[in-house]
Amino acid sequence: MESILAQLGEAVEFGKVDKNSPYPPNLKGQDGADELAREALDTGVPPASILTDALVPAMDRVGQKFSENKIFVPQMLMSAKAMSAAMAHLKPFFQSGDVKSKGTFIIGTVKGDLPDIGKNLVAMMVEGGGWTIIDLGVDVNEDTFNQTLADNPGAIVGLSALLTTTMANMEVIVTKIKEAHPDTKVLVGGAPLTDDFRAKIGADFYSPDPRGAVEYLKELAA
Repeated sequence: MESILAQLGEAVEFGKVDKNSPYPPNLKGQDGADELAREALDTGVPPASILTDALVPAMDRVGQKFSENKIFVPQMLMSAKAMSAAMAHLKPFFQSGDVKSKGTFIIGTVKGDLPDIGKNLVAMMVEGGGWTIIDLGVDVNEDTFNQTLADNPGAIVGLSALLTTTMANMEVIVTKIKEAHPDTKVLVGGAPLTDDFRAKIGADFYSPDPRGAVEYLKELAA
């Protein structure tokens, strides 16, 4: 059991999606995250163990390397893709309640803003940390966030903005969320943001990289 979890963790960490994927070259021809996650389940490894003993530590290592500039966005995207391939096998167990979710995380790129690489990375890493993700996509307005919060009481919200021109929209959305759902924790992120801006708009947390968001959510769930 330990060896398959170690293999799965390695596949996710280095972005080996499935057996056919050529990346990384040193794992060519070997099973990837897709096959290994399925094999782990088939051999009786509990879904919760796959998540907590393989996927979460692997994404932790990826986040650590990314924040130390040892890997860059392309490698991180490959790891996130491998993580998603493994998570596809675990999702039925989350939905059935066999694996307890830590909570619901609603994420979207704010209205007027279309790039979504950063949002997708955060969503994948948070999902790998054991949260249920509701991804609202790009160009999302305050009404959509508030309606989704009304449908999912107690959820936490993540807002992403990559363009300086849409930072004002982020401020409006945070204000409207706090008016309608005062107890909601709101996380913000994106290239042009700073913690001073986060404080100015009344959001609860800012991180320059996905790992910070994962760590913050881990503390909230503790």
